[in-house]
Amino acid sequence: MKKLKTMFSALALCAGMTAFAHAAPETIKFSHVVAENTPKGQMALKFRDLVAERIGDKYVVEVYPNSQLFGDGKEMEALLLGDVHFIAPSLSKFSKYTKKLQVYDLPFLFKDMEAVDRFQQSEAGQQLLESVKSKGLIGLGYLHNGLKQLSANDPLHVPGDADGKKFRIMSSDVLAAQFEAVDAVPLKKPFSEVFTLLQTRAIDGQENTWSNIYSKKFFEVQPYITESNHGVLDYMVTTSTEFWMTMPDEDRAVLKKALAEAVAHGNAIANEKSMKDRQKILESGRSKIITLSDDERQQWVEVMRPVWGEFQDEIGEDIIQAAVASNQ
Repeated sequence: MKKLKTMFSALALCAGMTAFAHAAPETIKFSHVVAENTPKGQMALKFRDLVAERIGDKYVVEVYPNSQLFGDGKEMEALLLGDVHFIAPSLSKFSKYTKKLQVYDLPFLFKDMEAVDRFQQSEAGQQLLESVKSKGLIGLGYLHNGLKQLSANDPLHVPGDADGKKFRIMSSDVLAAQFEAVDAVPLKKPFSEVFTLLQTRAIDGQENTWSNIYSKKFFEVQPYITESNHGVLDYMVTTSTEFWMTMPDEDRAVLKKALAEAVAHGNAIANEKSMKDRQKILESGRSKIITLSDDERQQWVEVMRPVWGEFQDEIGEDIIQAAVASNQ
């Protein structure tokens, strides 16, 4: 009898341990390089909360902002190695894996964010999400940040004002060509280093959205911001094919729906936050916002527009034309 009790106790203990093992949720790491109060940061937190609400017994999402795990130069590699499971790099970061996404870096391509959204939701835009699949990556959605502005130590009114000045850019040949078109010096540097580079005047300026300029305090070390709206800074929420395709179908469906809702949440914030952060910068008095006249803006357009032709063969003329059509 004593042996039976011992056996049952052992079985009960094993059953309890097995139940505990099954109850432990799998960790999903979402890494990004910006602050939590940005559209991307808020999107990631929303995704975390939705997953916890709907399938928290199976998965727990851990969010790592501000390059806590990996900088923007290393996060793609980390994703492919399985060290993280979701990232949301800027579209410029994908040029190593596909040249088609370079369309988003072309200067003065989109007249406003509504045009960007129309293109991304079009057949051509949706197909671009699949353009990195052969490289082991899957695009799951586009996240807005906004249109880019130019900040600098000196006022920028016309292209000649940028002559010889050093500008930090993301790792993009298109962006390099964009600044070379105005005889500036483009320098590819990690996002996490930009504030220090500006503060120490190792560089003269940078391009970014209102929300990034505000959240990363670039406006505190840049006396001038030219409201150029010359390009778009958006992200592609990305996972690896290895992680995504080995997940049970029902779990993948839940995560995909949660992510779509989180992205919609982030995009709504992006649209509202852009003008609010612009106003905060204006009210701070730390940076002077320069509004271009129609003639000044046209000078920038004329000098930078030839960059389209330089990359037309790599991107595809059909993709560029589809983007142009979204402006109508």
